[in-house]
Amino acid sequence: MEEKSLYNSSDIEVMKLAEDALAMGKDRIVEIRNYAKLAGYKRIGIANCISLHKETNQLKEMLSDEFEIYTIDCRTGRLPANEYLGDDVKGIMCNPAGQAKYLEENNTDLNIVMGLCMGHDMMFTSKSKAPSTTLIVKDRKHKYNPIEIFKK
Repeated sequence: MEEKSLYNSSDIEVMKLAEDALAMGKDRIVEIRNYAKLAGYKRIGIANCISLHKETNQLKEMLSDEFEIYTIDCRTGRLPANEYLGDDVKGIMCNPAGQAKYLEENNTDLNIVMGLCMGHDMMFTSKSKAPSTTLIVKDRKHKYNPIEIFKK
């Protein structure tokens, strides 16, 4: 199979913009900003874990000078877990599809995932109409830094 056939023209454009957005020696937030500017994006969404409320507000502040920022935490529209996962499961669960819907309703051009639980991040990215990139992954043991497991 010819590998090039795996990509359409919009896929190639995404990869080209990402390459052009690279900022050697800079952090991922700079690269996200560069990418969004190069793509002509105006509205950025942030789907975050409620436990990263402070960091989400900091990111919003960092990006709001150039973009309209829309944030939604995982517990907005929370769902009774037993209705989705079975009667033996207690409590509430997050609403990643609701997060994606909210950001779609606000016409975001790009979405950033911050610390959503595994599975919830998959659900969010599959439901998101805008392209999504992950800034922070949930890792309870290593405080959102799973690479620590390799540093032993």
